[in-house]
Amino acid sequence: MANEKKHVAGPARMTRRKAMMLGSASALVMGISARLSPVYAAPKSYDLKPVKVGDGLWMIEGATEYFSSENGGAIVNCTLIETTAGIVIVDTGSSRRYGEALREAVSNVTGLPVAAVVNTHHHPDHFFGNQVFKDVPIFALGQTAELARTEGDAFSDNMYRLLGDWMRGTEVTPPDKVIETGVLTIGGRKLRAIPLSGHTASDLVLLDEKTGYAIAGDIAFLDRAPTTPHANLEDWRKSLAEVRALAPSAIIPGHGPVDRDGSSLVQTRSYLDWLETTLNAAANEGLDMVEIMETRIPAQFAEMGAMPGEFIRSVSHLYPGIERSVLPLVNR
Repeated sequence: MANEKKHVAGPARMTRRKAMMLGSASALVMGISARLSPVYAAPKSYDLKPVKVGDGLWMIEGATEYFSSENGGAIVNCTLIETTAGIVIVDTGSSRRYGEALREAVSNVTGLPVAAVVNTHHHPDHFFGNQVFKDVPIFALGQTAELARTEGDAFSDNMYRLLGDWMRGTEVTPPDKVIETGVLTIGGRKLRAIPLSGHTASDLVLLDEKTGYAIAGDIAFLDRAPTTPHANLEDWRKSLAEVRALAPSAIIPGHGPVDRDGSSLVQTRSYLDWLETTLNAAANEGLDMVEIMETRIPAQFAEMGAMPGEFIRSVSHLYPGIERSVLPLVNR
């Protein structure tokens, strides 16, 4: 009898277990659907409004946020430079759809054709609109072009995951013209190319010789937390000093408002210093990443856009390397 009861009870327990598993799976699917549905239900259009910031210069200011279904990935600053040959666009946004809206905005606001595109570096919010501009030269540093080719597909997978239908039809289109140093002259307008690094292994800053404006890409952030997935903090600090040495009349950062007094360089440097000091101290205390992510962020940084999420991402990007350097014996 005991054996018989055990034989009957076994399948009953399995049935309940399967029911619980099916219930959990259903709940998970419903949860995922709920999170994804806004991505696919949202209207997929961008309202891009170039604002004139200098003589023959316009800026489209991105949201100081992380990628989301609400902002459609429109988080980057794009710069429009007027030349006698047409408009030079610096950085093209996160998707084909963004690139299309950008091209329309250029036409509506300036009445001029697009003469060329320049990509400051290989992060997807800066070059995923390129495919709309395949009919014009797309310039970048040689290493930037190579990184766009080798890492573009992985970026694409992640962007589709983050933005869903906003990315429809987007294809990775790396830059096709190499610029290294010297002056890029387009339609009579001279743009001095300054190759740097730190935010990534290959960062381009352009100095517009007509206005003295530095178009800094993501070497400079203002009122938005810097991103660090490919950062070398020591090199980044050197690049900030090099941009300051140019004595630009104004700076167009990769993210945040136009900077007319150098605040973006000071703020970016201060944040990088605090970030590195904090992570080094945590490594010396033997803290794990979860503990570090609970760090109280000073008010001057906590109020920046994309915080605390960007700090948490930076912990995952940077802490393993810092931990190895501070505690080398652990890895022997």
